[in-house]
Amino acid sequence: MSTSKPVSKNSSTAPVRHERRKDARPGELLAAALDLFVERGFAATRVEEVAARAGVSKGTLFLYFASKDDLFKAVVRENISGRFPQWNVAIEAFDGSTADMLRHVMNLWWERLGSTKASGITKLMLSEAKNFPELAAFYQQEVMQPAHELIRRILQRGVDRGEFAPMNMKYTVYAVLAPMLFLQLMMHASQACCDSADALQLVPEEYLAAQVQTLLEGLRLRPPSPASDKGLSSL
Repeated sequence: MSTSKPVSKNSSTAPVRHERRKDARPGELLAAALDLFVERGFAATRVEEVAARAGVSKGTLFLYFASKDDLFKAVVRENISGRFPQWNVAIEAFDGSTADMLRHVMNLWWERLGSTKASGITKLMLSEAKNFPELAAFYQQEVMQPAHELIRRILQRGVDRGEFAPMNMKYTVYAVLAPMLFLQLMMHASQACCDSADALQLVPEEYLAAQVQTLLEGLRLRPPSPASDKGLSSL
């Protein structure tokens, strides 16, 4: 007579479930860390709290991330800097005018980053970078420099194609970044800088459209006026 015990129906699936849970942990930890970093800032966020929100132990968190600094860097790479390759591909594949490209890129930024919780990282860095110079240098290298280069490429395309007037690229980049920075601050610090009713009335898509239109009016190349030609010829 056989003495073997019947196999539980769930015994074959238990290791699979365990493996799936294990594979999901880094993503769950990054999501929990993003929530807490944006809610409380970097200094006030404790790794114990991140682990608890993700439903794991502090020791489990350290299996994936050696320190809070490493956890923060992983959050930035997951939500912001890791997306630059996609954005660069989108620019290279774009076949319209540079004005349309600028509109497309700013709308894409809003859809994939600006409207998400990850946009709160910008406010965090503005308020805490001075106290964490290593993280500030990391953010400069992984986020700000690629962002500047991406915008510079768009502006240079417009100049090369005769769509935009020659410009000081170094500073015009900031004219494109500034509306996006303001929108992020409005989202995450509106009560500190403006009336809440005004903040609620701001429609991000309409705001961006207005900012792009203003930028394009300043950037577009205009033919010389007859009056200016006449003035030059008299010199």
